[in-house]
Amino acid sequence: MTEHAKAWRRHPAVLWTGIVLIALTLIAIPFVLVLAGTAWVRIANFAILYVLLALGLNIVVGFAGLLDLGYIAFYAVGAYVYALLASPHFGLHLPFWVILPIGAGVAALFGILLGAPTLKLRGDYLAIVTLGFGEIIRILLNNLSRPVNITNGPQGVARIDPFQIGPFDFSTTNAWLGVTLNGPMKYYYLLLACVLVIIGVNIRLQNSRIGRAWEAVREDETAARAMGIDTTGIKLLAFAMGATFGGVAGGMFAAIQTFISPESFVLVESVMVVAMVVLGGMGNIWGVILGALLLSFVPELLRWTVEPFQRAVFGRQLIEPEVIRMLIFGLALVLVMRFRPAGLLPSAVRQRELAEQSR
Repeated sequence: MTEHAKAWRRHPAVLWTGIVLIALTLIAIPFVLVLAGTAWVRIANFAILYVLLALGLNIVVGFAGLLDLGYIAFYAVGAYVYALLASPHFGLHLPFWVILPIGAGVAALFGILLGAPTLKLRGDYLAIVTLGFGEIIRILLNNLSRPVNITNGPQGVARIDPFQIGPFDFSTTNAWLGVTLNGPMKYYYLLLACVLVIIGVNIRLQNSRIGRAWEAVREDETAARAMGIDTTGIKLLAFAMGATFGGVAGGMFAAIQTFISPESFVLVESVMVVAMVVLGGMGNIWGVILGALLLSFVPELLRWTVEPFQRAVFGRQLIEPEVIRMLIFGLALVLVMRFRPAGLLPSAVRQRELAEQSR
């Protein structure tokens, strides 16, 4: 047990006070953001979705040390499973609590299909194969409209059912317990509950025998095999577990958007999720969450400030806001990788690795 953990145990009142304050802050966030517009609540929802994706990828990259650049494929699989089973496309309108487990299971199956042929690959070779896998899934989704229309091709799937529990529709605005909640605010609390559960699962996994086995494979696969660890099974489990989280996030994305197309799952999205894990700190759950939130909110803040700044200073728009946003975004990432190569909140193991390499 660390000194910090011992200190918290000596002062449980401080711990519980902190938990209550964090809980109240998380509950109040949508009511504060809605004052600036519903769009900011939707941005918060997508930030939580990215947290889900980053936590899933952290299992593969951070815990098991398997570089996966095609992770967005599992997000796409989960989204399309939900869309096809909860839309007029096939005439099926199954409830979300039935579809989400199906989507998670199908995504896990695709994770195993990706992991099985790549068990002996590491580093750049594994990255290239997973990159190709992600692109193959997107191209399949784009072309599975002939001779049988499965995915509706580049037109995508529209009129997807939102989440609904009895009379409680997550897409409408109504009062609940005396508080008026619009659709994005309802989804915020659902996503928040989901991400808290997944954080708990990640913590349990990291401190379990499975988590230690992943760490052993990441550090030295040969030594792990010599200690009796089933490296084949443990790596397939990492791919499957990470893909499961991606499938759940994809299903929620489809329900929130009510429309999806293959263009929602391009390579840039995969790179963004990898950047979140690397920026926050591979293997550190809280660091990954921080990286996901920063790379979700900061670009949006830049989008909302760059154009007004140009008009205020120059009287007109000189450079497209998207160009400036990406330049600042790229510069920030380069600076972080230069001065904080282990991430903003690196894991203790990663810090030791870098310290040994610098000697």
